[in-house]
Amino acid sequence: MPVSNPRQTASDAGLSKERVVAEAIRLADREGVDGLSMRRLAGELGAGAMSLYHYVANKDELLDAMIDVVFEEIELPPDDTDWQSAMRQRAVSARQVLARHPWALGLMESRTSPGPANLRHHEAVLACLRKAGFPVLMATHANWVLDSYVYGFALQEAGLPFDTAEELAAMAEDVFLPQLPPEEFPYLNESAAALIAAGQGPPEEFVFGLDLVLAALEARRASA
Repeated sequence: MPVSNPRQTASDAGLSKERVVAEAIRLADREGVDGLSMRRLAGELGAGAMSLYHYVANKDELLDAMIDVVFEEIELPPDDTDWQSAMRQRAVSARQVLARHPWALGLMESRTSPGPANLRHHEAVLACLRKAGFPVLMATHANWVLDSYVYGFALQEAGLPFDTAEELAAMAEDVFLPQLPPEEFPYLNESAAALIAAGQGPPEEFVFGLDLVLAALEARRASA
């Protein structure tokens, strides 16, 4: 009786590493990374669990590949503008990508076997800072500070009970303000009212804080 070839079975199922990783990302986007397992992923792909190991050796290698795709989606800082504009563009893109893939937040900088897109991204950020005149150690500090701000904001945003400025205004007016009588909480009350009047949401708050960080880094760079 001929022995079946698992590689042929995988090929017949239309599998490839790209498809395996893409389906793993879709599953994580939908249910979080904790629910991701090789067996569950195989079921989503309509394949045998063992067939996946022709493309990724284990779950850690799968996570490395998934994070590399996330880094690939983030825009690299452009070369044709000043460093602050380049870092702003890159940071805004990172926030948008992480909003699509919130499961990646705790994994972005934890991988010990970074993929090519991961390394290319970090190299481009440091290159932008170094070419702008940051000394080596200061560029490293700046990179750390910027990533901490982006990831921290994205983590906070992922837990917010609203997504848009309109939803924030409606929630502030209907939910928050009634709990903030001005005679008891005057500053919280006026802050909530100001948010409603300004019509601003997470994107505007993100850029406000980002510009503060960039301005502080520029002052350090200029004095270096």
